[in-house]
Amino acid sequence: MHDLKFIRENPDLVKTGAAAKRQPVDVDQALALDERRREIIAEVEKLKAVRNKVSGEIAAKKKAGESADDVIAEMRKVGEDIAAMDEKLRTVEAELQDILVWIPNLPHESVPIGDESHNEIVRTWGEPRAFDFTVLPHWELGEKLDILDLKAAANVAGSGFFLLKGAGARLQRALISYMLDMHTADGFVELNVPHLANEATMYGTGQLPKMEDDMYRTEHDQMYLIPTAEVPITCMYRGQVLSHEQLPMYFVGHTPCYRREAGAAGKDTRGMIRVHQFDKVELVKIVRPESSYDELESLVVQAEKVLQSLNLTYRVAKLATGDLSFASTKTYDLELWAPGCDSWLEVSSISIFEDFQARRMNCRFRDEDKKVKFPHTLNGSGVALPRLVIALIENYQNDDGTITVPEPLRPYMQGAEVIG
Repeated sequence: MHDLKFIRENPDLVKTGAAAKRQPVDVDQALALDERRREIIAEVEKLKAVRNKVSGEIAAKKKAGESADDVIAEMRKVGEDIAAMDEKLRTVEAELQDILVWIPNLPHESVPIGDESHNEIVRTWGEPRAFDFTVLPHWELGEKLDILDLKAAANVAGSGFFLLKGAGARLQRALISYMLDMHTADGFVELNVPHLANEATMYGTGQLPKMEDDMYRTEHDQMYLIPTAEVPITCMYRGQVLSHEQLPMYFVGHTPCYRREAGAAGKDTRGMIRVHQFDKVELVKIVRPESSYDELESLVVQAEKVLQSLNLTYRVAKLATGDLSFASTKTYDLELWAPGCDSWLEVSSISIFEDFQARRMNCRFRDEDKKVKFPHTLNGSGVALPRLVIALIENYQNDDGTITVPEPLRPYMQGAEVIG
């Protein structure tokens, strides 16, 4: 959420930024409500001053043994007026809040303007493997090797789900352990977090109200299945004041992710590309504002380290304004080359939110001068499955229908060198 003073002083900037993200909001109405809110507050303060004055007059009359009935009646009327104005204030503040929660974070000046067609490829690592045989997509190869069962998943839960079997399930478990070991060795603190979150937590990271229709909710408890580990990890410090000695903080966690929306109708519906449930290793940083953009670049490198160690060809894209999430101010996507799908698959979005999430969840820190400030938050997949599994299966397939296990994963696969 933005500081109301910032919106008041920069209305055109807010309008332009929201429009660039294709998320326009009624800034003028917000400012009108803010003006009315301040007018009501001023009126209430005047009434309270009158009440204090009248209260003093009542005390003086009673002390002098005089009747104070007329003054008491006046004070009762003032009290009623204050109550009425307080009710108006609550109404105006609620209307104002309903607009403020929909104002997105503004894009950083370095973000290209436009829709996803304006995303910029920052760099590419590796070269796509040249095959001298017909490359199979993961859904065909997985079913031939009996490590992927899409029919069983559909029978259990419907479309948009998958089921890994045997060496397929072991491969995913190996990747999760491998990534957690890598990130913790680099200083990230591993967390095991709840998979359900309350409304305040979802609001804190910006999932609510924007993404409510895309999430699974439990009706009786009003809890939400997390769409990413970013939500519980970032909101650990909701409503708290940290010490500057605690910053920066780096966290990593593995969770399933649950998302009702699984992409555009008819797009990427085969196999494991777009699904309602998937696993992900998530990286989160809570840092001082002055270092946050350096922290963003190093977080990208941290996620790239996983892909490079597995010798997978990928590219880094800087997202344009229209492709940014509601809460992000700048985002890089890591996209793996999947030869069987003949496409680039996003496996990580690494984003900085500046103080947007910190304000929404009221997380602050006290600096060396005892001043209370909002930290900056960042997160990124380090990295997401199952698209990492897809890329491995398709890039490491052999002409005999087997799959070579990358060397770094073999200790996590009981020494297996081949799946087949």
